[in-house]
Amino acid sequence: MKLKIAIAQIDIALGDPKHNQKTVAYYAEKAAEVNADVLVYPEMWNTGYALTELTNLADTNGQDSQLLLSKLAKKYHLNIVGGSVATQQNHKFYNTMFVFDASGQKVSEYNKLHLFGLMNEEKYVSAGSMINTFDLAGIKSAAAICYDIRFPEWLRTMMSVGPQEILYVAAEWPIQRIEQWQIMLQARAIENQTFVVAANRVGRDKNNVFGGRSLIIDPLGRVIQQAGDTQETLLISTIDTDDEKMVRGQIPVFDDRRPELYY
Repeated sequence: MKLKIAIAQIDIALGDPKHNQKTVAYYAEKAAEVNADVLVYPEMWNTGYALTELTNLADTNGQDSQLLLSKLAKKYHLNIVGGSVATQQNHKFYNTMFVFDASGQKVSEYNKLHLFGLMNEEKYVSAGSMINTFDLAGIKSAAAICYDIRFPEWLRTMMSVGPQEILYVAAEWPIQRIEQWQIMLQARAIENQTFVVAANRVGRDKNNVFGGRSLIIDPLGRVIQQAGDTQETLLISTIDTDDEKMVRGQIPVFDDRRPELYY
């Protein structure tokens, strides 16, 4: 099955949800203009890592973010992997991903499992505990957020349910570790025999410069399309999920696993 993918590699205004909502809406319109099937946003696009200000900035139950993403999905007939946003749920803060299909219906909600100590995330944000798999545009899919990709055992847990054909990743990945970003994503593609579609932000906040390099990788680990390190852009590429099926037929790693020995 062929699927046109769009990644919104955007800058994020720290602590300014209204400005960031306008950016998100702009890129949805641009994705619709090129007839994209799926649009992917980066991590924490509503607030950036304004963690000390979450009491005032976090989206209560993700209501505003969900309303916007649902509206854009329905208006432009886009499947949207909504990156992630800062939310407040039951007096706790979360780094939450919402996924909407082209009719505007929510198909997934996921709170980031692995919290990143170098950016003090664990001091302000609570960790999730649920898997994140869903069907989107007729494709079995999974999604993770940024630091999650450093835990291949977690991604294999998700990818082996199905198995999934596309792994989506949303991130705010700093530029000083951008080479690791690409290498790990290529490894996750190869070991899970899946397409990887990864959205990273550009720009800077008070303490970090972010590295862009959003990319789409095929199941053999080859980079199909890649953005630069510094500029906002809408990255576009068409993938064919039948290519993945051919790879899995050649090397049946999911059939050959022995999970009883892995724990």
